[in-house]
Amino acid sequence: MTTRVSTSEKLIEAALNSRCRKVGAWSIKLVPRFIKGLPDRMILAPGGRVFFVEVKTTGKKPTPAQLLVHRKLRGLGFNVYVIDTLIAINNILESELC
Repeated sequence: MTTRVSTSEKLIEAALNSRCRKVGAWSIKLVPRFIKGLPDRMILAPGGRVFFVEVKTTGKKPTPAQLLVHRKLRGLGFNVYVIDTLIAINNILESELC
């Protein structure tokens, strides 16, 4: 049995921002002032790629409002990722940039 180390949302988000800068992407913080459930980040990546990232503390899940917005964004053709580990950052960037 493996145990996952809990990593805070703040630490994961900082690592995501740092990694995005290194690959030439722009990680924009979305402030849900008028739309409840917006993902935490919109990533503008080289090649005109746009995708969204919901950052969670390890083991936490999106709220029903967040899941609704994620479905709407996916319905429009955008990729939406929920990450709760540092390893997920590289996996997502590799899949989006390749």
